[in-house]
Amino acid sequence: MKENSEQQALDLFWMQHALELAQRAESEGEVPVGAVLVLDEQVIGEGWNRPITDNDPTAHAEIMALRSAAKKLDNYRLLETTLYVTLEPCIMCSGAIIHSRVKRVVYGALDPKAGAAQSAFKILGTDKLNHQVNVDGGVLAKECGEILTTFFQKKRHKKKRGLSCD
Repeated sequence: MKENSEQQALDLFWMQHALELAQRAESEGEVPVGAVLVLDEQVIGEGWNRPITDNDPTAHAEIMALRSAAKKLDNYRLLETTLYVTLEPCIMCSGAIIHSRVKRVVYGALDPKAGAAQSAFKILGTDKLNHQVNVDGGVLAKECGEILTTFFQKKRHKKKRGLSCD
């Protein structure tokens, strides 16, 4: 693994990119979550939440990034990759991350209700499955959490005023 300070700088750089993708999701009326998959310091896949836009309950940012990368590499195995995502992955996304053999996940904000990396569940690192993922959380956690908090506050405010939420 890279020297610690070099790795921290890379983690901040790629998480900032994921935050930009989260902003894209928000601009489309989606929950603002972004994800970028990196191999050898190059983007091989990226995504942002699109379940509403695509009418697809599986169109989470992580899934979109994994799909994009698998097509680019022409392989469903995404070995030696790092996935940067602004919100701790859910159970569905964690399963896809394991099946695709992502090496490392770096996330921003914790998801205490549905997080499956370290919060509500600990799926990514369990020794009960045939692949374990290295997990590092809390990178730009404040910024990643604020974009979500602000998004949901706006939705609640619109709902209170009787305006459409979508």
